[in-house]
Amino acid sequence: MSTSQPSRTSSGPGRALVAVYGLFALSATARAAVQLATQFREAPLAYLLSAVAGLIYIVATVTLARGDRASRRVATVAIVLELVGVLTVGTLSVVDPEAFPRATVWSTYGIGYAFVPLVLPVLGLLWLRHTRPRA
Repeated sequence: MSTSQPSRTSSGPGRALVAVYGLFALSATARAAVQLATQFREAPLAYLLSAVAGLIYIVATVTLARGDRASRRVATVAIVLELVGVLTVGTLSVVDPEAFPRATVWSTYGIGYAFVPLVLPVLGLLWLRHTRPRA
């Protein structure tokens, strides 16, 4: 098949991926909003990182759902940032737990979310690669 039409990022298994990203966008953003509004002084870094994670999940959700050329690029950047974030925060939270007195979405590689935050960006990048335009 020699078509340059990419598969839609939101079709087939991509629907489930978009749904999981949407769920994480909603939960991480809502959790961060409550924590920032009510408990900011307890762990500002952790709560700000959760807010950043929520924003990245929102961008990934919207851009994966759209799936056009520009959206695919933005999705790739967002998901790479997500992967770097979960690996960085995950490692720092293991090496220096005192730096994170409260958990973030990405603490200990997403252990509080059954490691979905660690697996999700890998699946996202693999899906983007699988659905990319073929020459």
